[in-house]
Amino acid sequence: MAGTMQRVCEHLCPRFQLAMEVLSRPWNGLIMASLEDGPVRFGELLARIEHVGDRMLSARLKELASRGLVDRRVIPGPPVRVEYELTTAGRGFKQVLQAIARWGSTFKEPPAKPRTKAVAKAKAGARR
Repeated sequence: MAGTMQRVCEHLCPRFQLAMEVLSRPWNGLIMASLEDGPVRFGELLARIEHVGDRMLSARLKELASRGLVDRRVIPGPPVRVEYELTTAGRGFKQVLQAIARWGSTFKEPPAKPRTKAVAKAKAGARR
């Protein structure tokens, strides 16, 4: 029986792992979701994605471009502008985003974490 069973990794590994590598990187999903409606300038992306820094955003955009998911387009000026948009492969993320959102809606809310004594003590000390 064991000889006839195919291991999950044998058919999922290469492409699945590649996709998960992209999705598991911080900010990549939010960047791609922010580009769903069309081309966006760098400053607009910064404003749309709360808490991401400009250096991190720049690094992630370069990574997504190198993977063929995002296009960087320079628009001659003055002033010169740079826009980012999803490629055909990048636009396929919309289906993944919708599927993840549906799946996420089935999760139970995690129970509130009990406060540790150290956290309670630190908060009590801050109030003094």
